[in-house]
Amino acid sequence: MTLTTPAPAVPGRSTRPWFMLGVLLLGQFMALLDVTVVNVAMTDIRADLHTSGAALQLVVSGYTVGYAMLLITGARLGELYGRRRLFVTGVVGFTLFSALCGLAPDAQTLVVARIAQGAGAALMMPQVISVIQAQFSGPARAKALSAYTAVISVAFVAGQVVGGVLVGADLFGAGWRPIFLVNVPIGVLVAVLAAKLVPGGGTPNGRRLDLAGLVIAVPAVVLLVLPLVLGHETGWPAWTFASLAAGALLAVLFVVVERRVRDPLVRLDVLRIRGVAPGLAALAAGVASYGGFLFCLALHLQTGLGDTALTAGLTMAPGGVVFGLCGFFWNRLPARIHAALTPIGYVGSAVAYGLLALSLRDGGHGGALFFTALTLFGLSMGPAFGSLMTQALTHVPVASAADASGLLTTTLQLGQVIGVATFGSVFLTIATTSSAHAITTTMTWAAVLLLGGAGFAVVLARASVRR
Repeated sequence: MTLTTPAPAVPGRSTRPWFMLGVLLLGQFMALLDVTVVNVAMTDIRADLHTSGAALQLVVSGYTVGYAMLLITGARLGELYGRRRLFVTGVVGFTLFSALCGLAPDAQTLVVARIAQGAGAALMMPQVISVIQAQFSGPARAKALSAYTAVISVAFVAGQVVGGVLVGADLFGAGWRPIFLVNVPIGVLVAVLAAKLVPGGGTPNGRRLDLAGLVIAVPAVVLLVLPLVLGHETGWPAWTFASLAAGALLAVLFVVVERRVRDPLVRLDVLRIRGVAPGLAALAAGVASYGGFLFCLALHLQTGLGDTALTAGLTMAPGGVVFGLCGFFWNRLPARIHAALTPIGYVGSAVAYGLLALSLRDGGHGGALFFTALTLFGLSMGPAFGSLMTQALTHVPVASAADASGLLTTTLQLGQVIGVATFGSVFLTIATTSSAHAITTTMTWAAVLLLGGAGFAVVLARASVRR
C-alpha cells in the first residue's frame, strides 16, 4: 500500500478520502464565498436598509470578525470533541444564520447575523486543514493542500461574481437577499454528507479548553478591529485610539498567558516548526492586500464608475479564473522552483497592482491594461498562494495539526478583515473627492505591502529547502 492510499482498516480513517475532501471543500467554499459575496451588493444593501458607510464595512468585516475570534477555538474543540461533530455543528450554525441574513429587516440585524454566521464558519473551517493533516500523507497530502488553496483562491473572487449574478438577477424581487439564502440548501447538503463521511477525529489526551485564553483573545480581536472599521465614519475620535492600545495590550497578555497555562488555546511552540512563522507572516501580508484590493475595486467600479453589481462581478471573473487554475496546478511546475514561487509571485502581484493603479488613474475602466493587470495578478498570486500554504504546513506533524490550522485560518481571516478595514478606510476618505485617486492610492499601498510580504516569503523559501 502506498502513502497516498489511506488504509480503510485503520480506525478514524476515511474509506473514501477524496469524496470526503470534496464535501469538506464545498463547505469551505461556501464559507469563504461569504467573505466577499457582499462586496458587489453593498450599494443595494445601502439603498434597501439605509445603511451608513461604517455599517457597510461591518456587514463585510463583521463576518470575518466573528470568524477570526473563534477560529483557534474551533480547531481546539475539533481536537477535543471530534472534527466531524464540530464541522457539522459549524455548517448547521452557518446555514441558520445565513437564512437570518437573507431575511434581515434592518442593518443592525444583518450585522449581528453576519457576526454569528462567521462564528459558525469558525467551527467549520479549521477542521478542514486538521482532517487533511490526519487523513493524507506524502504526495496525497500535497495534492489535497493544493485543492484546499485553489478553493480559497477561487472562492474569494467567485464571491464577487456570484454576488453580482444573484443581485443582477433580482430573483423573486428579493434584490440582494439571495446572496445569503442560496447557502441554505447547500448547507443542508454539506451537513448531511459530512455526518456520514468525515471521521470523528477527536484526540483529547486529557487536554481541556483554555477558557482564560479565550476570554482574552476575543476582546483583543474586537478592540483591534472595530476602530479600524469605524474610525473613518466617526472621524477617528479618542476612543478609537484607546481601543487600539487596549487591544494591543490584550494581545501581549494573551501571549504571556498562553506560555504559562497547562493546556493553551494555541501552543506557541508550533511557530518553531520550520516554515510556520515566516509562512504566517507572508500569508498575512498577502491576504490583507488581497482583501483590500477586492473591497476597494468593487467600490470603485460601482460608486466611482457606475457599474452594476453584475458588471462589477464579471469584471473580476477573468483574474479569478486564472488565480484558481494556477493555485491548483502550480505543483506541476518543476519541483526545483517550488520554493521560489511565493516570493516571485508576490513581486509579480505587486507589479499587477501597480498596473491596475496606472490603468484606473484617469477615471476610466482601464481598457486592455486593466485586464492585463488582472491576468498577471492571477498568474502570479495563484502559484504564490498555493506554494505558500504547502511550504508552511509541510513539516507540521499530525499532533500539531489543530494548532497549525488554527493559526493559519486565523491569520487568513484576520488578515482579510484588517485589509478591508484599513484599505477601505483609506479609500472612503480619499473617494469623497476622487474615486480614481482613491483606487490609485490604495493599489499603490497594496503593492508596497506585498513587496514586504515577499521578504517573509524569501525566509520561508530558505526554510523549506532541506540542506
